[in-house]
Amino acid sequence: MSNQGLSKFSISSLIFGFGFLYVPILILIVYSFNDSRLVTVWSGFSFKSYVELFEDQQILNAAWLSLKIAFLCACMSLILGLMASLALVRFGRFRGHLTFAGMITAPLVMPEVITGLSLLLLFVAMEQALGWPAGRGMLTIFIAHVTFSTAFVTVILSSRLREVDRSIEEAAMDLGASPLKVFFVITLPIISPALLAAWLLGFTLSLDDLVIASFVSGPGSTTLPMKVFSSVRLGVSPKINALATIIIFLVSFGVLLAGWLSLRWEKKRKLETLQLAAESSK
Repeated sequence: MSNQGLSKFSISSLIFGFGFLYVPILILIVYSFNDSRLVTVWSGFSFKSYVELFEDQQILNAAWLSLKIAFLCACMSLILGLMASLALVRFGRFRGHLTFAGMITAPLVMPEVITGLSLLLLFVAMEQALGWPAGRGMLTIFIAHVTFSTAFVTVILSSRLREVDRSIEEAAMDLGASPLKVFFVITLPIISPALLAAWLLGFTLSLDDLVIASFVSGPGSTTLPMKVFSSVRLGVSPKINALATIIIFLVSFGVLLAGWLSLRWEKKRKLETLQLAAESSK
């Protein structure tokens, strides 16, 4: 009787949890096709909100700026995070290891307000002393986003590198491969799912950031979250629902694509392992 009650409770909790998370998103998607200018009153099906969205040049410019910064930030944070994770995992307990690890992971626990204010003061001091960066804009937002995104990327790649079987790399070097060739031919393909996950996380963190970008941006560099935040303060517009719907579908497509690629790489790796095992047994 208790097991049956627990099962019903678990199912009810699961339904409530998913409903609490996804029903508002579904309502937002439905009302993005609303013909009324009021987001809470349904007056008929229409694509008017999407037409108005693509005619709003300010939102389009902000979206394009956010996408450019997010793409560059994801690439740079992936490179820096990979270098940092290699230093933490492969170089042993070098002098300053704990300090380096603490500096890498500090942005994970640092409040965004403190991070944004610190970077703003840094950019102001650098501009006064060196004349660079001249003002605040896309460059300062890019540097700020890379600063905190690298920490998340490093954690993901470090955990994956610790699980790599070093005997495969050692066997390749015993057969004459250089360490650089082993890294590009063996190590990178093995951790490629983690690389993709880290890149997507860096892209998402940059695209979603509001607080830090508000500190380090200038008058001519408004990102999409900043534009949306300033818009909803005066009332939610149907254009915002349309914009959110497009982002939801793009993110869903990216997640499904990443999952499909991860499964494909995993199956390929298992197949190669089975082939090597079969060849070694002959």
